[in-house]
Amino acid sequence: MKTTNLKSLAAGILVCSALLMLGTGPAQAHHSGAMFDRSKAVDLDGVVKAFQWTNPHSWLQVEVADGKGGTKEWSIECGSPNTLARTGWRKGTFKSGDKIKVRIGPMIDGTAAGIFVGAQLSSGETLGEMK
Repeated sequence: MKTTNLKSLAAGILVCSALLMLGTGPAQAHHSGAMFDRSKAVDLDGVVKAFQWTNPHSWLQVEVADGKGGTKEWSIECGSPNTLARTGWRKGTFKSGDKIKVRIGPMIDGTAAGIFVGAQLSSGETLGEMK
């Protein structure tokens, strides 16, 4: 009798575990892109301050002349390293000090930031959409 109860308990645990695993797909926690104005494109000429090859998104920091004799730092969200690598990007694609032109979809609120659309490197190579 004890063996039957243990077998039933073990079977119940296996069934419950299987049901729990079926109900837990990969988490799709991701932020909205609603903060970007994708109807506009802003072109920036600047110097790379940093390129952060990180998950879930890589970030490009660019120093851009502010028209007042100073600079303003722009934060540009790029794709994940995996996605970028599949299109030819590498950790060293942007190096600190590189002069670049970058096209972004700006923030709706006017913050000095945006979503990456394209770039032209000092070598003339282009990434993304730089028409």
